Amino acid sequence: MDTELLRAFVTVAECEGFSAASKTLNRTQSAVSLQIKRLEDQLHTTLFQRTSRSVALTSSGERFMPYARNILKLEDEARLMMGDDPGANLIRFGTSEEQASTYLPLLLPDFAGRFPKVRLEVICGISIDLVRDFQNGLLDAVLVIRHMPTQSGVLMGHEPLVWVVANHLSPEWWHVLPLALNPEGCIFRAHAFAALGKQRRRWEVRYSSQSPMGNNLPVQAGLALTVKTPRSVPEGCRIVGENEGLPALGHVEVEMHRARGHNHEAVIDFCDTLERIVTAKELVRPLNVVSVTPWTL
Repeated sequence: MDTELLRAFVTVAECEGFSAASKTLNRTQSAVSLQIKRLEDQLHTTLFQRTSRSVALTSSGERFMPYARNILKLEDEARLMMGDDPGANLIRFGTSEEQASTYLPLLLPDFAGRFPKVRLEVICGISIDLVRDFQNGLLDAVLVIRHMPTQSGVLMGHEPLVWVVANHLSPEWWHVLPLALNPEGCIFRAHAFAALGKQRRRWEVRYSSQSPMGNNLPVQAGLALTVKTPRSVPEGCRIVGENEGLPALGHVEVEMHRARGHNHEAVIDFCDTLERIVTAKELVRPLNVVSVTPWTL
């Protein structure tokens, strides 16, 4: 069988569409459609159910999928044995800056030793944007905060959300809470608005940045408060105590999306190792939780 046709088949299935698969394969959508048609003609069966809105495997496609993956895996192993290293490629990984700083230092040293030729491109951004880029075939794997259920997202764990303020301050000092938050589309921002709305607390977004540094600086300077997970509390700041009058924020879900169509050992190893680190790491832990008594003014 033509492994190029098999690779197109696996990629379309994993990307859940021809448009995203064409970007991953660096081919036109019509070329990918033609490859699938050729494979279906060779196998004398229909592999995908196509509608105007979705692409899904048929029962024949589901039965054929493990064979296609095994054939591609054998091809990669054969190339490796003959000196053509399939691991000498690029891994495109998307996550937030704070998750990158938490998990990548635990992963990269050993990974670089095992795959010294592999290039890693880390794209940091808001979760919903990263998932969209993954679904469009622009990223090989993403570790994000879940906004909504998807077929490709696998739950890794939960993290609580907490209010964060400078060590020497208390939110009771502000009649109108000055907030430093990510731009529209961030689920942390949505949790903050929902919680404050229920309490009918007065607030305003005074600082906004997609970069954690842009939000951390005004909080560290005592000019605003923000929403974080416990692992991301910046230096010089503390978690606001439950007795300080701010509403509970709930928790968020951490999920990973990985392109299963990849058969390169390096990509599989990177994703498997990251998954072990994330699921083994204690996501919920106390950190610098103290209360501050307001000054008498």
